[in-house]
Amino acid sequence: MIARVIVDVPSRQTDRPFDYEVPLALEGWVEAGSRVGVPFGGRVLQGFVVGVIPSEASEVDMSKIKPIAELLDPLPPLRPDLIELASWLSVKYCCTMIAALQAMLPAALKGKAERTVRLSESFEEQEPEAAAAVLLPDGLREWLRRSGPVKLDTLRERFPDAGAYVKAAIRIGLLEEQVAIRDKVSIRKVQTVIPPVDREGAAEALAAWPARAGKQRDVLAFMLDAEGPVPLQKLLADTGTTGSTVKALVDKGWLTMREVEASRDPYAGRTFQRTEPLPLTEGQQEVLKWIVASIDAREPKPYLLHGVTGSGKTEVYLQAIQRCLDQGLQAIVLVPEISLTPQMVERFKGRFGDAVAVLHSRLSTGERYDEWRKIRERRAQVAVGARSAIFAPFESIGLMIIDEEHESSYKQEESPKYHARDVAIMRAKQHGATVVLGSATPSLESFAAATAVRPSGNNGAGGGAPLLLAMPDRVAGRPMPPVTVVDMREELQGGNRSMFSRTLYAGLADRLERGEQSVLLLNRRGYSTFVMCRSCGYTAACPHCDISLTYHQKTRVLRCHYCGHSENAPSACPSCESEHIRFFGTGTQKVEEELAKLFPGIRVIRMDVDTTTEKGSHEKLLKQFGERKADVLLGTQMVAKGLDFPYVTLVGVVAADTSLHLPDFRSAERTFQLLTQVAGRAGRHELPGEVVVQSYAPEHYAIQTAQHHDYDAFVREELAHRRAMGYPPYCRLILVTMSHEQLPLLTEVGDRFAQRLRDAALAAGVYGRVDGTSGPRALDVLGPVASPIARMKDRYRFQCMIKYRGNVDATALLRETIRPFMEGSEGRGVQFGIDVDPHMIL
Repeated sequence: MIARVIVDVPSRQTDRPFDYEVPLALEGWVEAGSRVGVPFGGRVLQGFVVGVIPSEASEVDMSKIKPIAELLDPLPPLRPDLIELASWLSVKYCCTMIAALQAMLPAALKGKAERTVRLSESFEEQEPEAAAAVLLPDGLREWLRRSGPVKLDTLRERFPDAGAYVKAAIRIGLLEEQVAIRDKVSIRKVQTVIPPVDREGAAEALAAWPARAGKQRDVLAFMLDAEGPVPLQKLLADTGTTGSTVKALVDKGWLTMREVEASRDPYAGRTFQRTEPLPLTEGQQEVLKWIVASIDAREPKPYLLHGVTGSGKTEVYLQAIQRCLDQGLQAIVLVPEISLTPQMVERFKGRFGDAVAVLHSRLSTGERYDEWRKIRERRAQVAVGARSAIFAPFESIGLMIIDEEHESSYKQEESPKYHARDVAIMRAKQHGATVVLGSATPSLESFAAATAVRPSGNNGAGGGAPLLLAMPDRVAGRPMPPVTVVDMREELQGGNRSMFSRTLYAGLADRLERGEQSVLLLNRRGYSTFVMCRSCGYTAACPHCDISLTYHQKTRVLRCHYCGHSENAPSACPSCESEHIRFFGTGTQKVEEELAKLFPGIRVIRMDVDTTTEKGSHEKLLKQFGERKADVLLGTQMVAKGLDFPYVTLVGVVAADTSLHLPDFRSAERTFQLLTQVAGRAGRHELPGEVVVQSYAPEHYAIQTAQHHDYDAFVREELAHRRAMGYPPYCRLILVTMSHEQLPLLTEVGDRFAQRLRDAALAAGVYGRVDGTSGPRALDVLGPVASPIARMKDRYRFQCMIKYRGNVDATALLRETIRPFMEGSEGRGVQFGIDVDPHMIL
C-alpha cells in the first residue's frame, strides 16, 4: 500500500501529497487522517496521510519510494471529513494544505523530530580494545548502559567534549542513532494506588498488624475505606506518610500501584449548579420550532437569528442543543471573546454537565489537548469555544451555533485566513447539520443575504443564503434602555474639560449612592494614545513601524501594539530637549485614574489586554464583578458583549468615535454594533437601565441609529453608502499585501504583479469596473498603494484590492497569477499575503 502524505513543510513548492510505502506492520493502522513520521530531504518530519492507494496506482517509481518511519497516533487525529474540509480551505483561502490541516489540530500535536542515541545490540560483542574502549570515554559508556536511549541534546550537554567519539561510534555501528517525532505535550499519567482485592483478608491482617509498623497500618486502613483507586500524591498528603511506606505495602502484595491516565481538566474542582429548561416566550418558541424542524430533517440549513440584546437567544441555543443530544448528535457553540467563555461555560456546563468540552486559547497546551481528546474519544457531545472550535473532531454534528456572528474575531488574521461562519456552513453540508448565526446586530453581508431571498412570514428560503428568524422583544417584555448621546464639543464649550460629561458623572454618582453597578467602555487600552512635544511637535513613534507609541503609565513605558517594541517614556523631548512633553488621548488606565480622583473609594475592575494576560484572569475579574466586589467594570470591547449582570443599570461609552473614522469601509458598522452591544448590558433584569454615549460626532447616522436601537434604519443608510461605493455586500474583496525591506524593489514587483493580474482578467473576459450597480460579471484591481500602516517590523507594505462581482472565480485567477511571484524568482524576496473576504484592511 502507498500512503499519500502532506509533509509538514510550510512552503508552496512542497504543497502537494508525497507517496510513501506503508510497511507491512503498519498496514492495519495507517489510514486517511493518520499522523506519521516520514523521511524528507535527509530529515524525519511530521506528515498527514490524506489517502491510501494500491502501489500500482502510484505514478512514482517504486524503487524511489521510501517507507513511513513511524506512526504517531493509534487513532487518526483527523477525520476524513476534516481532510476534505482542509482541501476546501486551501482552495478558497489560497493557503497551503499543511496550514489548513494544522489549523484543525491542538498545538500539542505539532510535533518535531527528536534524535536519540543508544548502545547497539552488538556493542558487548565488539572487541573493547579495538572499539569501545578507544572510542567512548568510560563515563559515557557506563551512562549509556544505565540510561538506555538518551536525547542527543542531553548527551551533548552532559559530555560536551565527546562529539568526535560519538560520531565515530555511530559510523562503525557501536552506537545507534534513532529519529522520532515527539509532541509538545504527552498524555498525562499519574501514579495511582489500588485498594486491596481481598478486603476481608486485609481487614483481618490489619487487626493483627505489628505496632512498630504503624504508618503502614494507617495507609492500609485508609485504602480499605477508599471507594476506588487513589492518586499516590493524595494518599501521601492525606495520611502524612512517605512513598517508602506505600512501596512496602505494595511489595507485601496488599496494595497495587500503577500509572493511570489523568485528564487535565481546566474546570477540575469546580461545581456547576444544575439548571433546567426555562419557559419560552412566543418569539422564542417560534424560532426554536424552525431550528428543531431543520435538525430533525438533517438538512444542511443556515439560519440568521436576529434577536435584540436580552431577547433570550442563549436559552434557544440550549434547548436546540438538547434536541441534538436526544437524537445522538453533537453540537458546536462558538463565542467571539475569551471573556464571554466563563459565563457561557457556566450556562452550558450547568445544563449538560460533563458532556461539554471547552476549547479556547487561554487554556494550557495540555488542557486544550485533553479537551480535544475528550471530543475525539466521544466523551463529550458539546464543544464550546472560540473560532478554532469549529474544527472539533465530532463524527455526527447536528447543530453549529455562532453567537454574535458579526464579530471580527471569527475571521482568522493569519494563514489560513478563514472565516468561522463559512467553515460552519461548509461543515453543515458535510454532516447535514443546522447552522444558527445569532446576533443583535448581524453583519451586513449576512443580513443582506437573508433578506434578499426572504419570502413572506418569519422564515426564509433555502439555498446557500441564511434564513432570517427574528426575536425583536426582550424576555418578560423588559424595555430597551434609553440612550442619551452627549455632544462633547458642547461640554468643552461649557468649560468641562474632564473626560466625563456632566450627564455621565451624575449617572455614576447616582449608581454609587444606590449601590448599583456601571459598565464603562473605552475601546483603547493603555494610558494615552500618543506622546507629543508641545514645543517642537515631536511625536514618539515606533522605529520599526509607521505608528505612534502608546504610553502605559503603570510601567512608564511606550509600547508599539503592532510589533511589540517598547522603550522608557522620556522626561524631556528627545528632539529639542524641551520639558513640555505631554501625553495626549485617553486610554483605559487614564480613565481608571480619573475615576479614582473624582470618586474617592470607588472600586474599579479594569479589563483590557494588559490586565487579562494571566490564565484565568477573565473568569476571576468577571466573578469579582458578579459578586458585586466592584462598582464599575471598565474595559475595551471585551466588556461590550454577552455579559449578563443583574445590578448593572448604567452603561457609559467614554468615546464613541474611536473606531468611527478609521480608514476602513466597515468603521460605521463596527461603531453601531459596538454601541448597540454595550447598551444591551444595561437593564437586563428587574432594575431599569440607562446608557450614556459621549461623542464628538453625535450627528453621525451610526450613533443616531444606535441611540434609538434602530438596526433597520442603520442598515438602510449603510447599504446606500456601500452601494454607491461598490463595497460588500454588493461585491466581494480579496486583499493582497506585499512587504519588503527595500521600497524601490517592492514598488517594482508590486506594479508588475498588479499589471499581470489585470492582463489575466482581461484575457479571461472579466476585467471591468466594479461598483454597486447591477451589471455584467466583473473584476477590478485597485493599487498597488501603500498600506494604511505603510511600514511594520522594518518592512515596507503595499496592498492591492481585488473587487469582483458575479460568477467570477477570482481566487483561481489570483492563484495562477501569483504563483511565479510566490514560488519562483519573479517575487525577488517580496512576501505576499492573501486575505479572501478581509475584515481588516489596515
